[in-house]
Parts: sequence; C-alpha cells; structure tokens
Amino acid sequence: MLNVKTITKWVEEGWIWSREISHEEFLAARNGSFRLLLTPTKAVPAGWLGEVRGKKVLALASGGGQQGPVFAALGADTTVLDLTPAQLEKDALVARRENIRINLVEADMTQPLPFEDGSFDLIFHPVSNVYVETVAGIWRECFRVLRKGGRLLSGLDNGTNFIVAIDDESRITTPLPYNPLKNPGQLEEALASGQGVQFSHGMEENIQGQIDAGFVLKGIYTDTNGEGYLHELNIPTFYATFSEKP
Repeated sequence: MLNVKTITKWVEEGWIWSREISHEEFLAARNGSFRLLLTPTKAVPAGWLGEVRGKKVLALASGGGQQGPVFAALGADTTVLDLTPAQLEKDALVARRENIRINLVEADMTQPLPFEDGSFDLIFHPVSNVYVETVAGIWRECFRVLRKGGRLLSGLDNGTNFIVAIDDESRITTPLPYNPLKNPGQLEEALASGQGVQFSHGMEENIQGQIDAGFVLKGIYTDTNGEGYLHELNIPTFYATFSEKP
C-alpha cells in the first residue's frame, strides 16, 4: 500500500497522469477526435484499437480520468480498475460531469481480477507494471478475462530509467534488474526521493510473459520520457505492445 500513499500525494500535487480530460476533450472524443496514451508521448495507433463502440473495455491500472472517459465517449462499456482511490475519483468526476457511466473498481492487479472469464473485448494497460515486483500473473489474468480475439494494449518500461541517477539522467549508476526490496540502499534512496517502490522488468518478463500466457504479439512501438536528458537524446525508455488472444 506504500505506492498508494505515494501516488495519492502525486495526485494532490497535480501529477500529469491524474489530470482528467476537460469537457471540450470529452466532446471531441465523442466526435472521433482523441489521443490515447499508453506511454508518455506517442498516441496509440487507431488500428490497434479497432471499433470500440459497444465493446467491453477494461482500463487496467488506468485511473486518472484520462483513458477511461475517452473510451466511454467512444461508446464503449468501460470499466476502470485501479488501486488508488484518488485516481478512481478522477474518473468519477468526469463521469458525473458528463453524465456518463464508468464502472469503477478499486482492486490490486497483482491479485486475481474480479471478473468472469471472457468478460472483455479490450484491455488498455498504460505503464504501471513498474509498481509491481512480478508481472507473469498479470498477463495470465489479462488472458483469462479477455474474450477470444480480444486485444491487450500495454505500456511498458524498458529499464533505462532505472540505470541512471534519480537526480541526474546523464550518470549511469545502477545495475539491472532494479528491485529495491532486495537492495535496502536503493529502497532508502527511492523513498527519500518520493518515487515510491518501483521495479524494472525485462523483455522476457513483459513480451515473453505475454506469449507464455497465450497471447500473440501483433505490434510494438517505442517512446521516450517526454522530457529530461534522456528525452533530449531521443533515447527510448518505454515501449507499447499490441497482443491478441487467439
């Protein structure tokens, strides 16, 4: 629950991933003009989404009043699952303001998801695996709750952000994998910096993990932090994947 406390503080401070969409952005989405983000800067290709009107969408670990309301505006039956109440309240705020329905579920994605098998047509999963130590179970649960032909769109961290100093991205200081629970010095530094407890995950965990769960990888793109030294050098720090349940 430490990360819930950390993220709640970020929300109070105006975290970029907790700035709910405006009324104007909601109306634009209803008219087909929108940008959905799995990673900091690149919009998800329209071809990855397919037709979402009338479909059941799970925005997984995706609170903040951004992605969920866009799916609702597009006509999807939308569920947002998140562990941080302050993030879910952002979606509730937009739902009240726009008089729309968004199903809000406060739950831990590392536990069995509270849904029946084959409940969803699409899972939208922005960068959030960095807050959990192991991810294999998440991929298995995503596979379970998707229908045949369902899509999993995920934003993932490639580990680069963890090898550089917290206060200076030009200095490489830390080996991978990054797991502060196994390195007390790293944990102390992370907590002191207000970063919460985060973890790196390699391609074996993320991509091979999806494949092992049964998914077929259909697409991938890379992205940067959107700001800072690594971004200025155009160094990819994130990637997004489109996988399908055959």
